[in-house]
Amino acid sequence: MNHKLLEIGRDRLTIENLVAAAKKQIEVQLCNSAEFEERITSGAAFLDEVLEKRGGIYGVTTGYGDSCTEKVSPEHYRDLPVNLTRFHGCGMGDYFDSEITRAIMIVRLNTLAQGFSGVSMELLRSIEFFIKHDILPLIPQEGSVGASGDLTPLSYLAGALIGERQVTYQGKIRLSSEILAELGRPPYQFRPKEALAIMNGTAVMNAVAAIAFSQAEYLADLACRITAMNSIALKGNSCHYNKRLFELKPHPGQALAAEKIRTALPVESQAAASVPGRIQDSYSIRCAPHVIGLFYDACDIFRNYIEIEMNSANDNPLIDPETQSVYHGGHFYGGHICFAADSLKNIIANIADLIDRQFALLVDAKYNRGLPPNLTGNLGKLSCNHGFKAVQIAVSAWTAEALKTSMPMSIFSRSTECHNQDKVSMGTIAARDCIRTNKLAAQVMAAALLAVFQALDLRLKNGELTLQDFGATKKTYNEIAVFFKSLEDDRPLEADLRKALEYIEKQSFSFFT
Repeated sequence: MNHKLLEIGRDRLTIENLVAAAKKQIEVQLCNSAEFEERITSGAAFLDEVLEKRGGIYGVTTGYGDSCTEKVSPEHYRDLPVNLTRFHGCGMGDYFDSEITRAIMIVRLNTLAQGFSGVSMELLRSIEFFIKHDILPLIPQEGSVGASGDLTPLSYLAGALIGERQVTYQGKIRLSSEILAELGRPPYQFRPKEALAIMNGTAVMNAVAAIAFSQAEYLADLACRITAMNSIALKGNSCHYNKRLFELKPHPGQALAAEKIRTALPVESQAAASVPGRIQDSYSIRCAPHVIGLFYDACDIFRNYIEIEMNSANDNPLIDPETQSVYHGGHFYGGHICFAADSLKNIIANIADLIDRQFALLVDAKYNRGLPPNLTGNLGKLSCNHGFKAVQIAVSAWTAEALKTSMPMSIFSRSTECHNQDKVSMGTIAARDCIRTNKLAAQVMAAALLAVFQALDLRLKNGELTLQDFGATKKTYNEIAVFFKSLEDDRPLEADLRKALEYIEKQSFSFFT
């Protein structure tokens, strides 16, 4: 595989290459092999043959959903898909950002490229054209129950292809018809089933879950680094992360989290036989591998669900030219994505809660082992300086919201559409919740990085520690020092917090050993 190119129809889509493509770090194009084109065109040709000889295909010769009893005459086969895009144009809420929108388009292109949707090469090339020119449909986030797929949000992609929706192009919101005219490309005209093939699938929840997974992976690693820094700042017992200890309860992810924390600590503390004055640290320090390690233990399951989904045919009906069959089924159901998203947001909210508890230890003079109350920098003005007191309150608020958002969404399945869609996945809402939970957790960690920097800086200034005592965490300390000046007299910290958050969201902290 060319690591600068994602070739749809040849390369397997992974979380990593999808995220890279969504960030415009690699190029996306359709496979140009004759074998791939034959696979796609044979599906479209077989659909034409079925329509001519047999009829009776859901969403082509019938209405949609509960209206499948309504028969559509041949002269309206091409009107039906256009109307499908139009009546689903009822999304609400904020629009997905550019990165997620690109990911949605790439995932949908890849699932259609499996060759079992009965679509033409012309449709795939039309989606490819939008991706290559970065013509991004404005897709509202709210309005999908996750089965029959992401109908409403994906209607905005389908509608943009035929020139009937707004898009973002070169930083401006405009009608897609205007952009297509400027670029000399006529609006696409759907063949039978093609709008349904775009809309009736899991591309939105799938793409959002993939982005959320990538964010969560970084946050888990960052939580290990913050824990190591807090252990140093609180004069913690490094024996809590001893390799042998984790061989005795050998959950691999838990052991990996302990290793990431342990190897960030100074070498002397990793090998130390003696223990500090406090034999056992509070649970938020001592049990950090057990909390963070859940991500590493579960991540292969989440990855498997997400990547199988994005490399599958998941619309309905499926058109199989190999077996000369049309399969009416329910592959648009997003249960696997919902399970992964519900579980992922639970883990990340718990990690946010862990870091919140570590933060509380740092600022509380009863537990921070000699640091000033609230990490106040000006010891001569303790009476009128309050340091990180308000930040701790804000961290508690962000954590509480993250914990609230972790409520599993799958249990809120609703019967919809005249009880045709009577059991739905809610996967799209769960995936969106993941993004929100990650954002809140990142805010908690941004604050934690500033607080632990302050704590370490205070210990440096009073001679309790040297930079050599920081171990591998010195790199993170130095990266924070680029944009954060330690707190002496009180000042607003919003700008510093936003800068730390920006570093996290761009994954700029190189905290790996």
